[in-house]
Amino acid sequence: MATFSTDALEDVRAWRRDFHENPELLFEVDRTAGIIADKLRSFGCDEVLTGIGRTGVVAVVRGRRSDSGKVVGLRADMDALPIYEQTNLPHRSRVEGKMHACGHDGHSAMLLGAARHLAAERDFNGTAVLIFQPAEEGAVGAKAMIDDGLFDRFGIQEVYGMHNMPGLPVGQFALRPGPAMSSADRFEVTIEGFGGHAARPQRSVDPVIATNHIITALQTIVSRNTDPLESAVLSVCAIHGGEAFNVIPQSVSFKGTVRTLLPEVRELCEKRFHHIVNTVADAFGTTATITYAHDCPITFNDPEKAGLAGDAAAAVVGTDKVRRDLPPSLGSEDFSFMLEQRPGAIIFLGNGDTANIHHPMYDFNDEAIPHGVGYWTELTERLMPAN
Repeated sequence: MATFSTDALEDVRAWRRDFHENPELLFEVDRTAGIIADKLRSFGCDEVLTGIGRTGVVAVVRGRRSDSGKVVGLRADMDALPIYEQTNLPHRSRVEGKMHACGHDGHSAMLLGAARHLAAERDFNGTAVLIFQPAEEGAVGAKAMIDDGLFDRFGIQEVYGMHNMPGLPVGQFALRPGPAMSSADRFEVTIEGFGGHAARPQRSVDPVIATNHIITALQTIVSRNTDPLESAVLSVCAIHGGEAFNVIPQSVSFKGTVRTLLPEVRELCEKRFHHIVNTVADAFGTTATITYAHDCPITFNDPEKAGLAGDAAAAVVGTDKVRRDLPPSLGSEDFSFMLEQRPGAIIFLGNGDTANIHHPMYDFNDEAIPHGVGYWTELTERLMPAN
């Protein structure tokens, strides 16, 4: 197992804090991507390419031998969130309304640390492709990189990701084979009625009443249509309609999300959604306009690759500190697009007793850095052994 000097780990910590102080959103990660590309070149990576998927960065490191023909992708995300940071940390965000509230600063810094070690030692037989992805937070940066030829251009055969997990102790890892995180579907609905004076409702077709009944009926998809042992969530998160206290509005709109862990449950939820919205709207004399989008697929860990990832983590922190039966999450992760293309796995890294991700008090725990860097290097050298 690789070891890292105090100075090397301190560099990773400094990079992480610099990224935290200078957060960038979605695809607009020019500063972050530029720093990452410059450092990768300074490490002596064989190839460093920018602009993959608009602002993604890809580095290629070939082992001392590459006659195995094996090519493994390692992925980290770079973007921050549109959140006002509420910490008083010395490295708090310098950009009002933007912060690294999901730990992507740590993810990028740890993969950079691994890149430096891999480029210096090259103690593997094959090719490591280091993927620094923009726009994980809702803008499908993974898909953009795939559409730009990520897997075909670099010949990637399998791909691995890592995400920090608040609540899991530092020095521990967790993962699960099979469905690890849910799909994320998004819906927006407009219910059109006929507006009028609130004192004469008989002369109107009230979209507020229709919307109330539709939203209530939609909850029966989970409670009465899906198997209770197969997870599903349908949440209506915003409703807009009307302006005055005495006017029945012409229309009401609402939007939300559907999360599932199995393709057949995802299909059932969408089918029932359309049927309920249209039929209930019709029953109240209104009409419905529906937009239903598949934002993110299910994050599926290949069982064999998840086992290999767990073995690498165990080599870093010990077998007793790797949980291999982590319950699936109904959060989503656009790394799922990459796992649709190639077998692989995402693993979770303990962030300790910190605020949860996407919270204004969150901060990546620098104590996790040695374990994250160690995992990436151990995984690479195990998947492509030098001998």
